[in-house]
Amino acid sequence: MDSLPDAIIQYILSHLSNARDVAACNCVSKRWRESLTYLRSLYFPRNSFDSRPGSYSSDTVVWKMLSATACLEELVVYSPFTSAGLASWLSLVHSSLKDLELRMDNVMDYQACLDSPSKLDCIAAAKKLKSLKLWGVLMANPPKWDVFENLLCLEIVGARLEDPALSAALGACPNLTNLVLLACEGVRSVSIELPYLEHCKLDFYGSGNCSLSLTCPQIELLEVQGCSWIRVRETTCLRNLSIANNAGKDSTYDPGMLFSQLCRILIIGLLCDALGRVYMVDFGKLSALESLSMRGVQWCWDAISKMLEWSNEVKHLYMKVEFTGDLEALLPFPEVDFVEFFNSHPKLQKFDIQGAMFAALCQKNSLKNVEPGFVIPCLEEVVVQVRSPLNAEQKMNTLESLLKYGKNLKKMVIRILQMKSSHSSTDEFFDEICRLRFMNRKIVRIE
Repeated sequence: MDSLPDAIIQYILSHLSNARDVAACNCVSKRWRESLTYLRSLYFPRNSFDSRPGSYSSDTVVWKMLSATACLEELVVYSPFTSAGLASWLSLVHSSLKDLELRMDNVMDYQACLDSPSKLDCIAAAKKLKSLKLWGVLMANPPKWDVFENLLCLEIVGARLEDPALSAALGACPNLTNLVLLACEGVRSVSIELPYLEHCKLDFYGSGNCSLSLTCPQIELLEVQGCSWIRVRETTCLRNLSIANNAGKDSTYDPGMLFSQLCRILIIGLLCDALGRVYMVDFGKLSALESLSMRGVQWCWDAISKMLEWSNEVKHLYMKVEFTGDLEALLPFPEVDFVEFFNSHPKLQKFDIQGAMFAALCQKNSLKNVEPGFVIPCLEEVVVQVRSPLNAEQKMNTLESLLKYGKNLKKMVIRILQMKSSHSSTDEFFDEICRLRFMNRKIVRIE
Protein backbone atom coordinates (compact mmCIF):
# COMPACT_ATOMS: atom_id res chain seq x y z
CA MET A 1 0.00 0.00 0.00
CA ASP A 2 2.89 2.36 0.72
CA SER A 3 4.00 2.22 -2.91
CA LEU A 4 0.58 3.19 -4.28
CA PRO A 5 -0.14 6.75 -5.39
CA ASP A 6 -2.32 8.89 -3.12
CA ALA A 7 -5.16 8.84 -5.64
CA ILE A 8 -5.35 5.03 -5.58
CA ILE A 9 -5.33 4.88 -1.77
CA GLN A 10 -8.01 7.54 -1.64
CA TYR A 11 -10.12 5.58 -4.11
CA ILE A 12 -9.76 2.31 -2.15
CA LEU A 13 -10.47 3.84 1.25
CA SER A 14 -13.40 5.85 -0.08
CA HIS A 15 -15.30 2.56 -0.43
CA LEU A 16 -15.22 1.91 3.32
CA SER A 17 -18.46 2.60 5.17
CA ASN A 18 -18.55 0.80 8.54
CA ALA A 19 -17.56 3.25 11.28
CA ARG A 20 -15.38 0.68 13.07
CA ASP A 21 -13.38 0.01 9.89
CA VAL A 22 -12.97 3.71 9.27
CA ALA A 23 -11.77 4.28 12.83
CA ALA A 24 -9.23 1.45 12.50
CA CYS A 25 -7.86 2.82 9.21
CA ASN A 26 -7.65 6.28 10.74
CA CYS A 27 -5.01 4.97 13.16
CA VAL A 28 -2.74 3.38 10.55
CA SER A 29 -0.87 6.48 9.35
CA LYS A 30 -1.22 10.16 8.62
CA ARG A 31 -1.44 9.36 4.92
CA TRP A 32 -4.39 7.02 5.45
CA ARG A 33 -6.09 9.44 7.81
CA GLU A 34 -5.91 12.21 5.20
CA SER A 35 -7.26 9.84 2.53
CA LEU A 36 -10.40 9.16 4.57
CA THR A 37 -11.51 12.68 3.75
CA TYR A 38 -12.96 11.27 0.55
CA LEU A 39 -15.37 8.83 2.21
CA ARG A 40 -18.74 8.67 0.44
CA SER A 41 -20.65 6.67 3.04
CA LEU A 42 -20.61 6.15 6.82
CA TYR A 43 -22.56 3.46 8.66
CA PHE A 44 -22.86 3.28 12.47
CA PRO A 45 -24.31 -0.12 13.55
CA ARG A 46 -26.49 -0.50 16.62
CA ASN A 47 -23.56 -1.64 18.81
CA SER A 48 -21.02 0.89 17.55
CA PHE A 49 -20.43 2.36 21.01
CA ASP A 50 -21.15 -0.59 23.30
CA SER A 51 -17.49 -0.99 24.32
CA ARG A 52 -16.26 2.51 23.55
CA PRO A 53 -13.31 3.67 25.70
CA GLY A 54 -12.72 7.33 26.48
CA SER A 55 -14.82 10.19 27.74
CA TYR A 56 -16.44 11.37 24.49
CA SER A 57 -20.17 10.85 24.03
CA SER A 58 -21.41 8.91 21.02
CA ASP A 59 -22.76 12.14 19.50
CA THR A 60 -19.29 13.67 19.75
CA VAL A 61 -17.55 10.66 18.22
CA VAL A 62 -19.89 10.72 15.22
CA TRP A 63 -19.37 14.47 14.88
CA LYS A 64 -15.57 14.07 14.86
CA MET A 65 -15.72 11.40 12.15
CA LEU A 66 -18.09 13.45 10.03
CA SER A 67 -15.95 16.57 10.41
CA ALA A 68 -13.06 14.69 8.76
CA THR A 69 -15.06 14.10 5.56
CA ALA A 70 -15.38 16.53 2.68
CA CYS A 71 -18.08 15.05 0.45
CA LEU A 72 -20.14 12.52 2.41
CA GLU A 73 -23.18 11.38 0.43
CA GLU A 74 -24.69 8.66 2.64
CA LEU A 75 -25.13 8.51 6.41
CA VAL A 76 -26.68 5.54 8.22
CA VAL A 77 -27.01 5.69 12.02
CA TYR A 78 -28.54 2.79 13.97
CA SER A 79 -26.76 3.66 17.23
CA PRO A 80 -28.50 5.90 19.81
CA PHE A 81 -28.25 9.66 19.34
CA THR A 82 -29.83 12.90 20.52
CA SER A 83 -31.55 15.64 18.59
CA ALA A 84 -28.68 18.02 19.43
CA GLY A 85 -26.20 15.48 18.08
CA LEU A 86 -28.17 15.02 14.87
CA ALA A 87 -28.39 18.78 14.36
CA SER A 88 -24.61 19.13 14.74
CA TRP A 89 -23.92 16.31 12.28
CA LEU A 90 -26.18 17.66 9.59
CA SER A 91 -24.68 21.11 9.94
CA LEU A 92 -21.41 19.53 8.75
CA VAL A 93 -22.61 17.36 5.86
CA HIS A 94 -25.89 18.93 4.70
CA SER A 95 -24.40 20.35 1.50
CA SER A 96 -23.29 16.96 0.12
CA LEU A 97 -25.60 14.46 1.88
CA LYS A 98 -27.99 12.60 -0.46
CA ASP A 99 -29.03 9.50 1.51
CA LEU A 100 -29.95 9.52 5.20
CA GLU A 101 -31.10 6.52 7.26
CA LEU A 102 -31.80 6.84 10.98
CA ARG A 103 -33.02 4.51 13.71
CA MET A 104 -34.98 7.06 15.72
CA ASP A 105 -36.08 4.81 18.64
CA ASN A 106 -38.59 7.36 19.93
CA VAL A 107 -41.84 5.67 18.97
CA MET A 108 -43.05 5.67 22.62
CA ASP A 109 -41.22 8.80 23.75
CA TYR A 110 -43.85 11.54 23.66
CA GLN A 111 -41.47 13.86 25.50
CA ALA A 112 -39.17 13.74 22.46
CA CYS A 113 -41.94 15.38 20.41
CA LEU A 114 -41.84 18.34 22.75
CA ASP A 115 -38.10 18.88 22.34
CA SER A 116 -37.23 21.87 20.23
CA PRO A 117 -35.95 21.07 17.77
CA SER A 118 -37.02 17.42 17.68
CA LYS A 119 -35.08 14.76 15.79
CA LEU A 120 -37.57 15.02 12.94
CA ASP A 121 -37.22 18.80 12.84
CA CYS A 122 -33.43 18.53 12.58
CA ILE A 123 -33.69 16.58 9.31
CA ALA A 124 -34.86 19.79 7.61
CA ALA A 125 -31.21 20.92 7.44
CA ALA A 126 -30.40 18.25 4.84
CA LYS A 127 -32.19 19.99 2.00
CA LYS A 128 -30.45 18.06 -0.80
CA LEU A 129 -31.57 14.59 0.30
CA LYS A 130 -32.66 12.14 -2.38
CA SER A 131 -33.49 9.28 0.00
CA LEU A 132 -34.72 9.35 3.62
CA LYS A 133 -35.33 6.20 5.70
CA LEU A 134 -36.57 6.36 9.31
CA TRP A 135 -37.04 3.49 11.78
CA GLY A 136 -39.06 3.62 15.02
CA VAL A 137 -40.64 7.05 14.57
CA LEU A 138 -43.17 8.90 16.69
CA MET A 139 -44.78 11.51 14.43
CA ALA A 140 -47.46 13.02 16.67
CA ASN A 141 -46.88 16.60 15.47
CA PRO A 142 -46.18 17.87 11.96
CA PRO A 143 -42.39 18.01 11.43
CA LYS A 144 -40.96 21.46 10.84
CA TRP A 145 -39.71 20.75 7.34
CA ASP A 146 -39.51 23.12 4.43
CA VAL A 147 -39.64 21.45 1.03
CA PHE A 148 -37.31 18.61 0.03
CA GLU A 149 -37.21 19.34 -3.69
CA ASN A 150 -34.74 16.53 -4.45
CA LEU A 151 -36.26 13.83 -2.24
CA LEU A 152 -37.35 10.88 -4.37
CA CYS A 153 -37.57 8.05 -1.82
CA LEU A 154 -39.19 8.20 1.64
CA GLU A 155 -39.37 5.09 3.86
CA ILE A 156 -40.80 5.00 7.37
CA VAL A 157 -40.79 1.67 9.25
CA GLY A 158 -42.31 0.98 12.66
CA ALA A 159 -44.05 4.25 13.45
CA ARG A 160 -46.88 5.87 15.36
CA LEU A 161 -48.41 8.48 13.09
CA GLU A 162 -51.11 11.08 13.46
CA ASP A 163 -53.03 12.01 10.31
CA PRO A 164 -52.06 15.75 10.26
CA ALA A 165 -48.40 14.93 10.90
CA LEU A 166 -48.25 12.40 8.07
CA SER A 167 -50.04 14.77 5.72
CA ALA A 168 -47.57 17.56 6.51
CA ALA A 169 -44.57 15.25 6.03
CA LEU A 170 -45.80 14.09 2.62
CA GLY A 171 -46.59 17.67 1.64
CA ALA A 172 -42.93 18.56 2.20
CA CYS A 173 -41.87 15.90 -0.33
CA PRO A 174 -43.73 16.87 -3.52
CA ASN A 175 -41.44 15.03 -5.95
CA LEU A 176 -41.44 11.56 -4.40
CA THR A 177 -41.30 8.60 -6.77
CA ASN A 178 -41.07 5.91 -4.05
CA LEU A 179 -43.06 5.89 -0.80
CA VAL A 180 -42.90 3.11 1.82
CA LEU A 181 -44.82 3.19 5.12
CA LEU A 182 -44.48 -0.16 6.92
CA ALA A 183 -45.82 -1.32 10.32
CA CYS A 184 -47.37 2.08 11.01
CA GLU A 185 -50.21 2.58 13.48
CA GLY A 186 -52.46 5.42 14.53
CA VAL A 187 -53.48 6.34 11.00
CA ARG A 188 -57.22 6.71 10.42
CA SER A 189 -57.50 8.55 7.11
CA VAL A 190 -54.73 8.95 4.53
CA SER A 191 -54.86 11.24 1.51
CA ILE A 192 -51.84 11.12 -0.79
CA GLU A 193 -51.46 13.50 -3.71
CA LEU A 194 -48.04 13.11 -5.30
CA PRO A 195 -47.84 13.76 -9.05
CA TYR A 196 -44.61 11.78 -9.65
CA LEU A 197 -45.14 8.82 -7.33
CA GLU A 198 -44.50 5.48 -9.09
CA HIS A 199 -44.10 2.91 -6.29
CA CYS A 200 -46.12 2.96 -3.07
CA LYS A 201 -46.22 0.39 -0.24
CA LEU A 202 -48.51 1.08 2.71
CA ASP A 203 -48.84 -1.18 5.75
CA PHE A 204 -51.07 0.10 8.55
CA TYR A 205 -51.78 -2.10 11.56
CA GLY A 206 -54.29 -1.72 14.35
CA SER A 207 -58.06 -1.93 13.88
CA GLY A 208 -57.81 -2.23 10.07
CA ASN A 209 -60.39 0.52 9.52
CA CYS A 210 -58.14 3.03 7.80
CA SER A 211 -59.34 4.85 4.69
CA LEU A 212 -57.05 5.70 1.79
CA SER A 213 -57.40 8.21 -1.02
CA LEU A 214 -54.62 8.22 -3.60
CA THR A 215 -54.20 10.72 -6.43
CA CYS A 216 -50.97 9.82 -8.19
CA PRO A 217 -51.23 9.77 -12.01
CA GLN A 218 -47.83 8.04 -12.46
CA ILE A 219 -48.43 5.20 -9.97
CA GLU A 220 -47.20 1.83 -11.29
CA LEU A 221 -47.01 -0.33 -8.16
CA LEU A 222 -49.37 -0.11 -5.19
CA GLU A 223 -49.42 -2.39 -2.14
CA VAL A 224 -51.97 -1.62 0.57
CA GLN A 225 -52.40 -3.43 3.89
CA GLY A 226 -54.81 -2.47 6.65
CA CYS A 227 -57.33 -0.25 4.80
CA SER A 228 -61.07 -0.88 4.60
CA TRP A 229 -61.93 1.97 2.23
CA ILE A 230 -59.67 2.57 -0.76
CA ARG A 231 -60.06 5.13 -3.54
CA VAL A 232 -57.47 5.47 -6.32
CA ARG A 233 -58.64 7.66 -9.17
CA GLU A 234 -55.58 7.82 -11.44
CA THR A 235 -54.86 4.26 -12.60
CA THR A 236 -53.78 4.45 -16.25
CA CYS A 237 -50.18 3.48 -15.36
CA LEU A 238 -50.95 1.00 -12.55
CA ARG A 239 -49.39 -2.39 -13.37
CA ASN A 240 -49.10 -4.15 -10.01
CA LEU A 241 -51.74 -3.95 -7.30
CA SER A 242 -51.96 -5.75 -3.95
CA ILE A 243 -54.72 -5.19 -1.39
CA ALA A 244 -54.82 -6.97 1.96
CA ASN A 245 -56.44 -6.39 5.31
CA ASN A 246 -54.97 -8.75 7.87
CA ALA A 247 -55.31 -6.39 10.81
CA GLY A 248 -54.51 -7.02 14.46
CA LYS A 249 -55.57 -5.00 17.50
CA ASP A 250 -52.33 -5.35 19.45
CA SER A 251 -50.63 -1.97 19.42
CA THR A 252 -48.01 -2.40 22.15
CA TYR A 253 -44.53 -1.27 21.23
CA ASP A 254 -41.10 -1.70 22.80
CA PRO A 255 -38.76 1.00 21.48
CA GLY A 256 -35.69 -1.02 22.45
CA MET A 257 -36.72 -4.07 20.42
CA LEU A 258 -37.61 -2.67 17.00
CA PHE A 259 -36.71 -5.70 14.92
CA SER A 260 -38.47 -8.13 17.27
CA GLN A 261 -41.53 -5.88 17.31
CA LEU A 262 -41.71 -5.75 13.52
CA CYS A 263 -41.51 -9.55 13.36
CA ARG A 264 -44.29 -9.77 15.96
CA ILE A 265 -46.44 -7.38 13.95
CA LEU A 266 -46.12 -9.66 10.94
CA ILE A 267 -47.10 -12.70 13.04
CA ILE A 268 -50.08 -10.82 14.51
CA GLY A 269 -51.16 -9.94 10.99
CA LEU A 270 -51.15 -13.63 10.07
CA LEU A 271 -52.93 -14.82 13.21
CA CYS A 272 -55.60 -12.10 13.43
CA ASP A 273 -56.92 -12.20 9.88
CA ALA A 274 -60.52 -12.25 11.04
CA LEU A 275 -60.30 -8.63 12.17
CA GLY A 276 -59.51 -7.24 8.71
CA ARG A 277 -62.27 -6.33 6.27
CA VAL A 278 -62.36 -4.54 2.93
CA TYR A 279 -65.65 -2.70 2.45
CA MET A 280 -65.18 -0.33 -0.48
CA VAL A 281 -62.80 0.03 -3.41
CA ASP A 282 -62.91 2.65 -6.14
CA PHE A 283 -60.33 2.29 -8.90
CA GLY A 284 -62.08 2.80 -12.20
CA LYS A 285 -60.74 0.97 -15.24
CA LEU A 286 -57.44 -0.85 -14.62
CA SER A 287 -56.42 -1.08 -18.26
CA ALA A 288 -52.65 -1.42 -17.63
CA LEU A 289 -52.91 -3.83 -14.68
CA GLU A 290 -50.83 -6.99 -15.05
CA SER A 291 -50.77 -8.38 -11.50
CA LEU A 292 -53.55 -8.29 -8.90
CA SER A 293 -53.44 -9.72 -5.37
CA MET A 294 -56.46 -9.73 -3.05
CA ARG A 295 -55.96 -11.08 0.49
CA GLY A 296 -57.79 -11.04 3.79
CA VAL A 297 -60.42 -12.96 5.66
CA GLN A 298 -63.45 -10.85 4.72
CA TRP A 299 -64.20 -8.67 1.72
CA CYS A 300 -67.53 -7.19 0.78
CA TRP A 301 -68.67 -9.06 -2.32
CA ASP A 302 -69.30 -5.78 -4.12
CA ALA A 303 -65.62 -4.90 -3.66
CA ILE A 304 -64.49 -8.30 -4.99
CA SER A 305 -66.76 -8.24 -8.01
CA LYS A 306 -65.72 -4.69 -8.90
CA MET A 307 -62.03 -5.53 -8.68
CA LEU A 308 -62.52 -8.55 -10.93
CA GLU A 309 -64.55 -6.46 -13.38
CA TRP A 310 -62.01 -3.62 -13.55
CA SER A 311 -59.02 -5.94 -13.91
CA ASN A 312 -60.10 -7.91 -16.98
CA GLU A 313 -56.68 -7.37 -18.61
CA VAL A 314 -54.77 -8.89 -15.69
CA LYS A 315 -52.12 -11.56 -16.33
CA HIS A 316 -51.43 -12.73 -12.77
CA LEU A 317 -54.30 -13.06 -10.27
CA TYR A 318 -53.76 -14.06 -6.64
CA MET A 319 -56.83 -14.51 -4.43
CA LYS A 320 -56.82 -15.54 -0.79
CA VAL A 321 -60.07 -14.28 0.68
CA GLU A 322 -62.00 -16.51 3.06
CA PHE A 323 -65.42 -14.87 3.41
CA THR A 324 -67.67 -12.19 2.04
CA GLY A 325 -70.53 -10.44 3.80
CA ASP A 326 -71.09 -7.07 5.44
CA LEU A 327 -70.13 -6.01 8.96
CA GLU A 328 -70.02 -9.02 11.31
CA ALA A 329 -71.69 -11.54 8.97
CA LEU A 330 -69.17 -14.02 7.53
CA LEU A 331 -70.70 -15.52 4.39
CA PRO A 332 -69.39 -17.85 1.67
CA PHE A 333 -68.83 -16.56 -1.84
CA PRO A 334 -71.76 -16.75 -4.23
CA GLU A 335 -71.48 -19.13 -7.15
CA VAL A 336 -69.05 -18.01 -9.87
CA ASP A 337 -69.60 -19.16 -13.45
CA PHE A 338 -66.44 -20.88 -14.72
CA VAL A 339 -66.88 -19.88 -18.36
CA GLU A 340 -67.87 -16.30 -17.63
CA PHE A 341 -64.92 -15.81 -15.29
CA PHE A 342 -62.27 -16.93 -17.78
CA ASN A 343 -63.95 -15.24 -20.74
CA SER A 344 -63.81 -11.96 -18.82
CA HIS A 345 -60.09 -12.47 -18.10
CA PRO A 346 -58.74 -13.62 -21.47
CA LYS A 347 -55.10 -12.63 -20.79
CA LEU A 348 -54.81 -14.48 -17.48
CA GLN A 349 -51.53 -16.44 -17.40
CA LYS A 350 -51.09 -17.33 -13.74
CA PHE A 351 -53.98 -17.98 -11.36
CA ASP A 352 -53.21 -18.49 -7.67
CA ILE A 353 -56.54 -19.37 -6.07
CA GLN A 354 -57.12 -20.08 -2.39
CA GLY A 355 -59.99 -20.01 0.05
CA ALA A 356 -63.54 -19.17 -0.91
CA MET A 357 -62.87 -18.27 -4.56
CA PHE A 358 -61.95 -21.85 -5.44
CA ALA A 359 -65.08 -23.07 -3.67
CA ALA A 360 -67.15 -20.54 -5.65
CA LEU A 361 -65.82 -21.97 -8.93
CA CYS A 362 -66.70 -25.48 -7.74
CA GLN A 363 -70.41 -25.07 -7.19
CA LYS A 364 -73.03 -27.32 -8.76
CA ASN A 365 -73.80 -24.99 -11.67
CA SER A 366 -70.38 -23.40 -12.15
CA LEU A 367 -69.67 -25.52 -15.24
CA LYS A 368 -73.15 -25.52 -16.75
CA ASN A 369 -72.24 -23.04 -19.52
CA VAL A 370 -69.20 -24.88 -20.85
CA GLU A 371 -69.54 -25.33 -24.62
CA PRO A 372 -67.44 -27.43 -27.04
CA GLY A 373 -65.53 -24.45 -28.43
CA PHE A 374 -64.60 -23.00 -25.05
CA VAL A 375 -60.87 -22.56 -24.26
CA ILE A 376 -58.78 -20.71 -21.73
CA PRO A 377 -56.28 -19.22 -24.18
CA CYS A 378 -53.37 -17.83 -22.12
CA LEU A 379 -53.43 -19.73 -18.82
CA GLU A 380 -50.01 -21.28 -18.14
CA GLU A 381 -49.88 -21.84 -14.38
CA VAL A 382 -52.51 -22.60 -11.72
CA VAL A 383 -51.93 -22.87 -7.97
CA VAL A 384 -54.89 -24.27 -6.02
CA GLN A 385 -55.17 -24.68 -2.26
CA VAL A 386 -57.47 -27.45 -1.02
CA ARG A 387 -58.43 -27.71 2.63
CA SER A 388 -61.69 -29.64 2.71
CA PRO A 389 -63.18 -32.74 1.06
CA LEU A 390 -66.60 -31.07 0.88
CA ASN A 391 -68.03 -30.96 -2.66
CA ALA A 392 -65.21 -33.26 -3.72
CA GLU A 393 -66.88 -34.18 -7.02
CA GLN A 394 -67.36 -30.54 -8.05
CA LYS A 395 -63.80 -29.70 -7.05
CA MET A 396 -62.43 -32.52 -9.15
CA ASN A 397 -64.59 -31.41 -12.09
CA THR A 398 -63.15 -27.90 -11.81
CA LEU A 399 -59.56 -29.16 -11.64
CA GLU A 400 -60.15 -31.42 -14.65
CA SER A 401 -61.75 -28.53 -16.54
CA LEU A 402 -58.72 -26.34 -15.95
CA LEU A 403 -56.56 -29.07 -17.47
CA LYS A 404 -58.95 -29.73 -20.34
CA TYR A 405 -59.63 -26.17 -21.45
CA GLY A 406 -56.28 -24.59 -20.53
CA LYS A 407 -54.63 -25.35 -23.84
CA ASN A 408 -51.35 -23.71 -22.83
CA LEU A 409 -51.32 -24.91 -19.23
CA LYS A 410 -47.80 -25.90 -18.21
CA LYS A 411 -48.04 -26.27 -14.45
CA MET A 412 -50.76 -27.00 -11.90
CA VAL A 413 -49.84 -27.04 -8.22
CA ILE A 414 -52.40 -28.53 -5.81
CA ARG A 415 -51.63 -27.64 -2.21
CA ILE A 416 -53.23 -29.88 0.41
CA LEU A 417 -53.43 -27.77 3.58
CA GLN A 418 -54.56 -29.20 6.93
CA MET A 419 -57.28 -31.36 5.41
CA LYS A 420 -58.37 -33.21 8.55
CA SER A 421 -61.39 -35.47 8.68
CA SER A 422 -62.19 -38.89 10.04
CA HIS A 423 -64.66 -39.46 7.25
CA SER A 424 -63.68 -41.82 4.45
CA SER A 425 -64.44 -39.09 1.90
CA THR A 426 -61.15 -37.42 2.81
CA ASP A 427 -59.11 -40.45 1.71
CA GLU A 428 -61.24 -40.88 -1.39
CA PHE A 429 -60.80 -37.23 -2.35
CA PHE A 430 -57.04 -37.45 -1.87
CA ASP A 431 -56.96 -40.62 -3.97
CA GLU A 432 -58.76 -38.76 -6.76
CA ILE A 433 -56.22 -35.93 -6.59
CA CYS A 434 -53.39 -38.46 -6.77
CA ARG A 435 -55.06 -40.09 -9.77
CA LEU A 436 -55.31 -36.71 -11.46
CA ARG A 437 -51.65 -36.13 -10.77
CA PHE A 438 -50.70 -39.54 -12.19
CA MET A 439 -52.72 -38.97 -15.37
CA ASN A 440 -51.16 -35.53 -15.86
CA ARG A 441 -47.78 -36.00 -14.20
CA LYS A 442 -45.99 -33.58 -16.56
CA ILE A 443 -48.25 -30.76 -15.44
CA VAL A 444 -49.71 -31.54 -12.01
CA ARG A 445 -47.74 -31.41 -8.77
CA ILE A 446 -49.05 -32.04 -5.25
CA GLU A 447 -47.67 -30.14 -2.26
